[in-house]
This record gives sequence, C-alpha cells and structure tokens, in this order.
Amino acid sequence: MTARPDILCIGSVLWDIIGRTPAHMVSGADVPGRITRLPGGVAMNIAMTLARFGLRPAILTAIGRDPEGDELVASCNRLGLVTDHVYRSEDLPTDRYMAVEGGNGLIAAIADAHSLEAAGDKILRPLADGTLATAAAPWAGPVALDGNLTQALLADIAASPLFSAADLRVAPASPGKAERLLPLLPVPRATLYVNLEEAGLLCQRRFASAPEAAAGLVARGAARVLVTDGGRTSADGTADGILTAEPPPVLITRITGAGDTFMAAHIAAERRGESRAGALDAALAAAALYVSGDIVS
Repeated sequence: MTARPDILCIGSVLWDIIGRTPAHMVSGADVPGRITRLPGGVAMNIAMTLARFGLRPAILTAIGRDPEGDELVASCNRLGLVTDHVYRSEDLPTDRYMAVEGGNGLIAAIADAHSLEAAGDKILRPLADGTLATAAAPWAGPVALDGNLTQALLADIAASPLFSAADLRVAPASPGKAERLLPLLPVPRATLYVNLEEAGLLCQRRFASAPEAAAGLVARGAARVLVTDGGRTSADGTADGILTAEPPPVLITRITGAGDTFMAAHIAAERRGESRAGALDAALAAAALYVSGDIVS
C-alpha cells in the first residue's frame, strides 16, 4: 500500500511556460530572453518545495490523459510527489500557465486552469471514498488549498465534514482570484497566505502595509493570515497580535512561484516545531533564495 502522505496539496498542477528577460519591458516590447517549460501551478509549486524540505506531499488535482499529462505525472513522480490520487480525465486537456517576466517584474500572465475547474469535486474523491479519509473519519493533517479551485468548490470545502479536522493552508492563485477565498475567511482552522494587493481585495480597501492588512483581515474574521509585500515588511496576524519581519535584501531574478515557496517553507518550518516568529523568518529566507535564483532546500 502507498504510505500515508504528510500533506495534501489541492489545486492546480500544470505546465508553466515562462519567458524571462533581464530587460525592462513595456507593452508591445519584443526582446531577447529565455523561454522555459516546467511543472507548475500553485499546488504543484507548494508540493515541490515541501518535497525539497523532506516532506511527502500528495497532489489532488486534474490532469488530462494526453501526452502532456503523462509527461507531467512522470515529472511529479521524479520530484517525489504522490500522484496516486490524481484525477485523470479522458476528455479534459492538461492545464497550462503562461507568463512573461522582465527586469521590472511580471509583465503579463494567463492561467488556463479550465480543466481543474471543470473537474470540480471529482478531485476530492479520495477524501470521501476511504482511500485517504471519509466523512466519518476526516483527514486530520495539513492541507494546502489554492484559489484556482472555483469559489463554489472552495465554499463547499469550507463547510464540508471531509475537512472538519484538517489544518487548512490557503493561497489565492493570483490577485484576480483572491475573492474566491472569501468563504474560507471565517473558518477557524484556516490560515490564509496573501500579498498586500490580495489582502486589499478581500477587505475591499487599500492597505499601506502588510501589518495593517493583516490586522484588517483579522478584524474581518480571519483566524490567521500571513501577508507579504515584496521586499517590504511581512506580517503574521492572529487575534493575539501581529508579528512582523523583514525579507532579506536580494537581487530579484524571477517572480513566478515566490509566494508558493513562501507558503511551503512556512508550513515546513511549523512542522519542524518553529515558533511563529521563527517560521516567518524561515519562510522569508526561502522566498528570498527563490527569487534570487538559488535552489530552496
């Protein structure tokens, strides 16, 4: 039998197609650079980082039974991820994400996660049929959720007995999908990981800093929230108070996946027994290594 995974990563697992250049770009720019295709998606990025920290994550997602899907599953297996519980669709293609990054940051991105959305709650079957858990004996470990799931499915998860004992760690896929997390905001067992812009969208107001945003989300009912703001102060907020920390200064060479790396490193640090302050520092250090182009481990 397959060994029990340490954590479930539920959401998008797809191919990242990323174009990067050190040049500053504006709309319509045509510059030399590098184009890569790598396994990606929020759930995938989190799972890959968790595996590098020595954990055994399982992915619950939708992947097509097409050549791209077979290649993606093989890549996941080589990276140490548990793919036994992936929903493989006969008629849905494998999802993709495309982004262009310049020396001045993310220029544009398109997420084609329509197959994940179309699969809906089929990806959760292993949590109901006894493979991983049942409604009577729910999964009691950590779960990383991403905002590429539909708002309806996220709302179902918030109220579902399948997740009643889970330690929910939740991240939006992008600012454009941040409001999908609203059903999970008041869930007492949920921790939200957002950036400053996403915090503002959830609260329908602008915040000047991560500590202010964390306080605003807690005031709106969040049990716990971690807010990042690029190279500026980050915050970990609960009803007991707001902790802050400064990211290490680094030269930024990549952006896509930085928030996912922060979240995974934070989860791993807390599983090691780090304090709130220690886990926040460890997550910021891992994210800094990632954006500078170094390997996180």
